[in-house]
Amino acid sequence: MAKDRSWDYFFEIYEKLPRQGPGDARSTLRALDLLPALNDRQTLLDVGCGSGAQTIDLAMATDARIVAVDNHPPFIDQLVGRAADLGLGDRIKGQVGDMNDLPFPDGSFDVVWSEGAIFIMGFSRGLASWRRLLKPGGFLVVSEFCWLRDNPPSELWEIFRDGGGDVGDVEERRSAVTPAGYRLLGDFVLPAVGWWENYYVPLSACLEEFRKAHEKNSEALEVAVGCQREIDLYRKYPDTFGYVFFVMERRE
Repeated sequence: MAKDRSWDYFFEIYEKLPRQGPGDARSTLRALDLLPALNDRQTLLDVGCGSGAQTIDLAMATDARIVAVDNHPPFIDQLVGRAADLGLGDRIKGQVGDMNDLPFPDGSFDVVWSEGAIFIMGFSRGLASWRRLLKPGGFLVVSEFCWLRDNPPSELWEIFRDGGGDVGDVEERRSAVTPAGYRLLGDFVLPAVGWWENYYVPLSACLEEFRKAHEKNSEALEVAVGCQREIDLYRKYPDTFGYVFFVMERRE
């Protein structure tokens, strides 16, 4: 039986992107501003960091030591190389690992940060699982998919259900915070620039190049179709769904 190369093709596309999902430096810093200033004795864990666009932003905006974890080694290699080039290599440690089984002792970090990745575990499960990693009074910051309007169209439900997504609206996310052992400090919606200019524009360019390179490969082209479908749905329903930052403090 032929090997399914879908993930190989997926990573061929995404390794070329500056971000592996929607994001925006201003939004990262806006969330960071809801926390006390981080000094050089404090540590931050970036979970599902990808190639580390937000990791670099956090390192440049704070004095904290950062551990950045992703399960795809080439993303970690990209982050480590960029951090070294920027003179941040002494404060950023890249580590290959699984967010479902993070190998750190309880109370290791002052802040746990995760942009656009907690969906892999599910929002409530991620909050519960990562709480042990925080020191007393530590902070958890995540950005997560949310419905922004009632009654989203069925074709949106279908694509996120097919992908195994943990779907919910903002109020549902907020209601999960206190039972998981946190106090919500604030939340806000990622602006459109985080989707278009920072993610979908470069993704569209990569897809065009990818299609040309694999124009006779139906399996590769099917991966491109899935990526394009996501772009098309956001273009069609830009106010219906998005990412929301949630900034939380661990309660004792």
